[in-house]
Amino acid sequence: MKRSILLSTAAIAAAFAAPAFAEDATQLDEVIVTATRIPAIVGDTPGARVIDGKTIEQRGAIFAADILADVPGLSVTRTGAFGGVTQVRMRGATPGKTLVLVDGAPVNDAAEPNGAYDFSSFELADIERIEVLSGPQSSLWGSDAIGGVISFTTREIDGVRAEAEAGSFSTVRGRVSAGVANDTYAFSAYASRFDTDGISAADKANGNPEADGFRSTTLGAKGRYALSDAVKVDGAVRWNRSKADIDGFPAPTYAALADTNDTQNSEQWSGFGRVTAKAFGLNHQFSVSASDLDRTSYSGGFGSTFSGERQAYRWQADGKAQGVDYAFGVERNEASAHLSSGRSRDLSITSVFGVAHYDVGALNLTGGLRYDDTDDFGSKTTGRVSAAYDLAGGFILSGAYGTGFKAPTVSQAVCDYCYAPLPWPELKPETADSVEVALGWASADGRFDGRATLYRLNVEDQITYSAGRYINVAKTRSDGFELEGRALLGGGFDLTLAYAWTDAKDRTTGARLLRVPEHAGSATLGWTGDRVSGALTVRAEGDQDDSGGFSTLVRKGFVTANLNAAYQLTDQVTLTARIENLADEHYQQVFGYGEPGRSGYVGIRLRY
Repeated sequence: MKRSILLSTAAIAAAFAAPAFAEDATQLDEVIVTATRIPAIVGDTPGARVIDGKTIEQRGAIFAADILADVPGLSVTRTGAFGGVTQVRMRGATPGKTLVLVDGAPVNDAAEPNGAYDFSSFELADIERIEVLSGPQSSLWGSDAIGGVISFTTREIDGVRAEAEAGSFSTVRGRVSAGVANDTYAFSAYASRFDTDGISAADKANGNPEADGFRSTTLGAKGRYALSDAVKVDGAVRWNRSKADIDGFPAPTYAALADTNDTQNSEQWSGFGRVTAKAFGLNHQFSVSASDLDRTSYSGGFGSTFSGERQAYRWQADGKAQGVDYAFGVERNEASAHLSSGRSRDLSITSVFGVAHYDVGALNLTGGLRYDDTDDFGSKTTGRVSAAYDLAGGFILSGAYGTGFKAPTVSQAVCDYCYAPLPWPELKPETADSVEVALGWASADGRFDGRATLYRLNVEDQITYSAGRYINVAKTRSDGFELEGRALLGGGFDLTLAYAWTDAKDRTTGARLLRVPEHAGSATLGWTGDRVSGALTVRAEGDQDDSGGFSTLVRKGFVTANLNAAYQLTDQVTLTARIENLADEHYQQVFGYGEPGRSGYVGIRLRY
C-alpha cells in the first residue's frame, strides 16, 4: 500500500514542477540541448532532458546509474550492487537500442550480443553534463538510437580540485584534477579511484554471505586551442579499468544464483579529436572519435574474453539562411569485435544527414533526414519531424514523429554460439517508429515548470535468439506517459519530481517486456543555504517481469531513499556526507541480485 501511495502522489505532484534538471529554475526556458546537432531549447524539444554538473553534485551521484534512474522513461538494471552489469532501457526498448556517447564518441560495446553499453564502472567525477534524448534519434545518430541517446560531456577544469570519501563496506573513493582555461586555450587532466569490499552480488537474504568487491580507476585529459578566430582544435580522452567480483549459477543444478568466485575485468577507453573552422559562410567540424573495450569473465576456472572497437569519422557544416538554422554532413562509422568463441567481424556504415530548424512566430519546426548505407545489411532512410507551439499563458504544446533502425550486431551477424542446422536466416535491420505529444507549462515568475508527455514506440523485425539461431521475429510496442518537473519553494528549497507509466509488450506473444516496470517515480527535495546544502531523493518502482532461466519471474516493487549533504567550511573546503537506502529497505533491481542496506559515507572536497 505504501508503494502505491507514493507512486500516485508522485504522479499528481509532478504536474506542478519542471521538465529539466536545471541549475536555476528562473532560467529553465534557456536550458539548451546540443545532442540535437542544432542547439535546441529543452522545453521545445519532446523527450529531451539535461542534467548539469550542479545537479550531479547536489544528488551525490557517484556513478551514471545513480542519477539516470531518476529520468522518466529510463529503466536502469544492475546485476549486483557494485560492478554488476548495468544497463539502461529507454521507453521499454532493449538496452542495445540506447546509443551512448562520450564527448560525441559512440561507446556501445560492439562485442556485447545486443550492442548494449555497460554503465557499471561509469563514474561521474569528470562529467559536466548529461543529455538524454528519448525516442528514435536515428535521423541524427544512425544505428543503435531506436530507444534514444544518452550523451555525456566531460568537464573542463580551471584550477585544482580534489575530493576523498570513505564509508560502509570499506569503501574508499578519491579524485584529483588540475587544469588551466582561458579564451585561447585550455588543458586539464584528472584521475579517480573507487574501491569497495562490497556486498554479495547474489541476494544475502537468500543465504549468500560472501562479499563481492569492486575496484575502478578512471583517467582522462581534455584540451582545446584557438589557432585563430576562424580555426580551433579540441580533443579529449577517457580511460577506465575495473575489476568486479560477481556471482553465478553453480553446479550441479546451475539453476539458482549463489556465491561463486566469478569475476569480470574490463578495460575501455574513448576519445575524440576535432577541428572547427569557419569557411564559405559555414561553420565546419571535422572530427575523428574512437572507443575500445576489452572484457574478460572468469567462471569455474575458465575465462571468456571479448573485445570490441568503434571509430567514427565525421564532417558537419552548419549555418543560417532566411531564418532557417541548418546542419548537414557525412559520417563513416566502423565497428569490429572479437568474441570468446573465436569468431570476429567488421561492420561499417556510411551516412549522410541533414537537419533544419525554423521559427514562424509562436511556432517552431524541426526536421531531420538521414541515409545510412551499411556494408552488409542494405540501406535505410530515417527521419524525424517535431514542432512546438507557444499557446500563451506559459503553455507550450509540442510533438514529434520519428523513425529509427538498428543494424545487426557482430554476435548476431556471425550467429555466435548458434547450433541450429544451416542455413541460418538472413538477418535484416530492426526498424522502429514513434509518435509523441507533450504539454509543458511555466509560471510567469519562473518558479514552477512542468511537462507531460504521451508516446507510442513500435519496433519491427526485432532480432532474438531462438531455437539455436538469431531471427527477425519479434514485434514490440511501448505505450507510455511521463510527468516531470521542478519547483522553487522558497527558503532555499526546491522540489524535483518525475513519474513514468510504461506499458511495454511483445506484440508477438502478448507478454510484458522484461525488466521494464509499469510504474516508476522519484522525488527530490533539495535545499541550498549560505554554507549548507543537501538533497533527499525518494525513488520507487512497481513490480516488473524478470528472467528466471526458462520461466518468467516477478521482481517485487520497492521504495528507497538517499540523503546527501554538504557543509562549506571555506570557499575552498567542503565537507560531504551521504546516506543510501535511508530506511534500510530490502529490495532488488534485478531478480535474485542483492542491493545494499543502509550505508553511510563522509568526505571532503577541495577547490582551488
